Amino acid sequence: MEDIGLLLIRLVIGLTFVGHGAQKLFGWFGGPGLTGTGEWLESIGIKPGGKIWAIVAGTFELVGGILFLIGFWIPVGASLIGLIMLDAILTVHGPNGFWAVNNGFEYNLVLIAIVVGIAFTGPGGYVLFK
Repeated sequence: MEDIGLLLIRLVIGLTFVGHGAQKLFGWFGGPGLTGTGEWLESIGIKPGGKIWAIVAGTFELVGGILFLIGFWIPVGASLIGLIMLDAILTVHGPNGFWAVNNGFEYNLVLIAIVVGIAFTGPGGYVLFK
């Protein structure tokens, strides 16, 4: 049952981050793509090079999500996801306080705790590669 629980966590978190990365990099799932993400990053003060940081953020989310999803190189995938969530706290959500209802960092912190926890416990028995 533990393996099923870990798989469920990895599927939800991994697929979510694959989707977020695809939104930023390719404009899939209603996302803004590289140009839109880069422009938004520059609008919040990440200048110059908003498009470069959009590539970095999207790649961290996409690759981190894939690794987390398949249970391969979990520490690397968790680190990529954790770093992008820490960046979201520092650049966007932190000034708004803790609670998500105020656009705070509550959700980002929960995601960091999940990926770090899985990195420490391991991916479970249901993985694509061993």
